[in-house]
Amino acid sequence: MHTDAELPVVHNTAAKRFEIALDGKIAFSKYLLVGEKMIIEHTEVPVELEGKGIASLIVRTALDYARAQKLKVMPLCPFTAAFIHRHSQYQDLVLEGYRY
Repeated sequence: MHTDAELPVVHNTAAKRFEIALDGKIAFSKYLLVGEKMIIEHTEVPVELEGKGIASLIVRTALDYARAQKLKVMPLCPFTAAFIHRHSQYQDLVLEGYRY
């Protein structure tokens, strides 16, 4: 597993995603902003990069961004929903109706 310092997460606002480039591959979490809501649609990690904690790092960065911007989160992405379920400190960000 890499440390956070080794794997900087880039907020690619043009592509509306948070991403990590590693070994010529890109892992990302794609979102939409609608008013005061951040809809996290999809998180994808290339097979070659799986098992390194990359998806968790990207999702944590996206959720921290949502908190800083005072956005409510709609976790349509199953990985993001599971991450929030496992990390209760992010439950308050989830839009009512999307909580477990």
